[in-house]
Amino acid sequence: MTQTPAGGAHGADHHPEVDWEAVERSPEFRELIKRKKAFVVPATIFFLAWYFGFIILAGYAPEFMGREFLTDGLTVGYVLALSQFLMTWGLAAWYLRKSDKTFDPLAARARESVEAMAAGQAGTARREGRFDRTGSGVASEEEGVTRR
Repeated sequence: MTQTPAGGAHGADHHPEVDWEAVERSPEFRELIKRKKAFVVPATIFFLAWYFGFIILAGYAPEFMGREFLTDGLTVGYVLALSQFLMTWGLAAWYLRKSDKTFDPLAARARESVEAMAAGQAGTARREGRFDRTGSGVASEEEGVTRR
């Protein structure tokens, strides 16, 4: 049995009055996406290179990975394996810091511009959209097409 979200079929944050295409074209939203991509893409590439580098070394350089490192029983392989956890936590902390300082303020500005657009549209007459069903029922007599 499937359950619907608390806000109904569309969820609690469903806003049909917002022109999402206009939001996507807004300079605030574009700046947010540009900045996020500039962080996420290089961070992802770096992490994947680190991870697959470890896997490749484990498969093709077992002598190197088996060398003892710093103390008896601690090998290069163990150190690199543990560094995967440190790398994950480090990237997560870096993302949180970047999010607090850069992404969240940009998201707030984008949200404010959307709210201003929605407030501006609320004061004007409702525009007929592509899927508007409040029309007369017939597109035109010449076309002979009926809306349902």
